[in-house]
Amino acid sequence: MTEAVGTVAEPFSWRHRIRPVPGRYHEERTMNTIAQHWINGQWTGSGSVLESVNPADGTVVGSYYDGGEAEASAAVDAAAAAFETTEWARTPSLRATALSRLADALEARVPEVAAMLSRENGKLLGETTWEVSGAVGWLRYAAASVRTQTAGRAAETAPGQYTHSVPEPLGVAGIISPWNSPIMLTVRALGPALAAGCTVVVKLPAQTALTNELFAQVLASVPEIPAGVVSVFTESGNTGAPFLVSSDKVDVINYTGSTPVGRHIAAAASTTLKRLGLELGGKAPMVIFPDADLDMVIPTVVQSLVLMNGQFCCTGSRVLVHRDIADQVRTRLTAALAQVRLGSGDDEKAQLGPVIDRASAQRVDAIVEEATSYGTVLLRGGVVTDGPLAAGAFYRPSLIEVDRTDVRIVQEEVFGPVQTFEIFDDEDDAVTKANATIYGLAASVFSSDSMKARRIARRIRTGTVWINTWGAISEDFEEGGVKGSGYGYLCGPRAIEEFQALKVYVEQDHTQSAH
Repeated sequence: MTEAVGTVAEPFSWRHRIRPVPGRYHEERTMNTIAQHWINGQWTGSGSVLESVNPADGTVVGSYYDGGEAEASAAVDAAAAAFETTEWARTPSLRATALSRLADALEARVPEVAAMLSRENGKLLGETTWEVSGAVGWLRYAAASVRTQTAGRAAETAPGQYTHSVPEPLGVAGIISPWNSPIMLTVRALGPALAAGCTVVVKLPAQTALTNELFAQVLASVPEIPAGVVSVFTESGNTGAPFLVSSDKVDVINYTGSTPVGRHIAAAASTTLKRLGLELGGKAPMVIFPDADLDMVIPTVVQSLVLMNGQFCCTGSRVLVHRDIADQVRTRLTAALAQVRLGSGDDEKAQLGPVIDRASAQRVDAIVEEATSYGTVLLRGGVVTDGPLAAGAFYRPSLIEVDRTDVRIVQEEVFGPVQTFEIFDDEDDAVTKANATIYGLAASVFSSDSMKARRIARRIRTGTVWINTWGAISEDFEEGGVKGSGYGYLCGPRAIEEFQALKVYVEQDHTQSAH
C-alpha cells in the first residue's frame, strides 16, 4: 500500500492464517476439462462451451458449459423430489451435521478457491481469501441455527385446547448470485436455506464459472447432503434464472444484484406469489463532519472505493463533507486517490484490481465523461490504455465534485472506482443529501461526537449505518436494505426466517370444556 492509505484500520480481517482441515475433505477433486454443472448429485456437461477470461490481462482461464432453462428445470425437479422423498427437511440433526462438514470442506480449500476467484473476477487475492474464508464462518453459523431456530412454541390457549407452532421449510429455494462475490453472497443465502430444511437450486454467474465448479466440488464432497438437495448451474444468458423466478415448483427466491433486475424479478414472481429476498443496488454516502479524525477518515474513504475494485453494493461512492472542512478533505482525498496502485490479483502491492471486463471499464468511463459536463473534475482517472496493464480492464479512480443530487452520477450505481464529492452545511442538509437517492443499503457517518453521529445515523434511511468505520460485517447480525435497495434479511438470526413458514397446530381435548 502507498503511504496515503496504509494507515487505515482494515474493516475486514484478510490476513489471518487459513488452517486446512485434515481428512477426506482436504482431498481435492480434479477439475473437469470443461467446468460442469452439479445437478441432482451428478456432473453434467450440457450447454454451449464458452471461455472464462481473466480481466487483469485478457487471458483465458479455462472453459465451461453454459447452462440455461434446461439445467434450471432439471435442478428444480431434483430439488422438488428431494424435498418430498429424503429426510432432509424433517431431520435437523442431519442438516446441522451437513452444514458443519460443508464448512470444514470449504475451509480445507480456501487457498485454491480464492486463487481461482481472483483470476476470474479480478479481485485482489487478499479480498478473495477473506471472502471464501468468511463464508466458512457463515456456514458454521447456519449449522448452529438449525439447533437454535427450528423449534416452535406451545401453550394451553383454553381449557383442554393445546396450541403449538412449528417453523417449517418453505420448500424449494432458488438462489441467484452475482459475480462480484459469488461465494460469500451464495453462502449467506444457501446456509440459512439449508438450515431451514429447504432444498436449493443455485444459479451462478458465468464470469466465475471455474470458481463455481470448485464450489460445487465442495458441496459434492459432503455425503450427508442427499442428491438433489443442492444443485448448481452456471449461466451467461438469461433463461435459467427467469425459469427459477416463474416456476411454480420454486417457493422462495433470493437474488443479489441490480435494482432494475430486482424490480423485474418482483414483477415476474407475482404470478406465483413466492417469497422473495432482494438485496439490490446501493449508493453509500460517507458523511464527514468537522470534528472527524481525518487521519482515519481519508484512508477509510479511499478503501471504501477501491475494495472489490469499486464493484460492491456498499462502495463508498458518495463523499459528503461539511463546508468547513471541504477544502482540506478535497485536497487530501484527491491526493490519496491519485496514489492508488493498480495491479492484478496476485500483486501483493496492488490496492485496486481491474473491473470485470473491458466493456464495463468503458461504461464507467462514459458515466464519468458525462459528469464532467455538470461537475468539477478533481481527479480524472479512466481506462488504462498503455503500459503493462493495458491488456486488462483496469480503471483509475475518478473524483467528481457536484452540487446537485439529481444528476446521473449521484442517482445511478456506477459499479466502478468513482466517487462524487458533495458539500453540506448542517445536519439537516447532510441528511437530506444522504437520503436523496432511491437507494438505502448502507452509509457511514464520521464524527468524534457519538451522540451527533447516532442522531444522524438514525435519520439516514439505510439498512446499515457504520459510525467512524466502513464495511464492518458479521454473520451474527442481519444485512438488508430499504427503499430501492430491496427487502429481506440475510445473516444473523432472522436469515433462516426468510426460508421458513410457520404452521400452527391446535388440538382439542374434548373431555374438557373449550371456550
